[in-house]
Amino acid sequence: QVQLVESGGRLVQAGGSLRLSCAPSGRTFSSSTMAWFRQAPGKERDFVAALAPLSGRQYYSDSVKGRVTISRDNFNNALYLQMSSLKPSGTAVYYCTAGFGGSSVSTSSQYRYWGQGTQVAVSS
Repeated sequence: QVQLVESGGRLVQAGGSLRLSCAPSGRTFSSSTMAWFRQAPGKERDFVAALAPLSGRQYYSDSVKGRVTISRDNFNNALYLQMSSLKPSGTAVYYCTAGFGGSSVSTSSQYRYWGQGTQVAVSS
């Protein structure tokens, strides 16, 4: 059974930093594009960042570009999201996803596996 388990979410003040982790189990995703999405209360799930497996190319939404870095540790089969200069608008549940099978890394429906999410709250 494939599982993705996120961790690292917590309450943080605006301007602060946070690192989220995603620990997959049940299979490796070293050859799969992995990504982070987030969903704020009452809103749709939005793309945050993605990382291609072979090229290492990183993709970021305009709203987080320059403040977020996505990375992976293939040895530990883990995915990370380093966030800095956090804003209250970043308050959301952050989801790790893998099993990409499409052409648009920012489209949630093109990912097969999802974690349960980790809550990030940014206070002003």
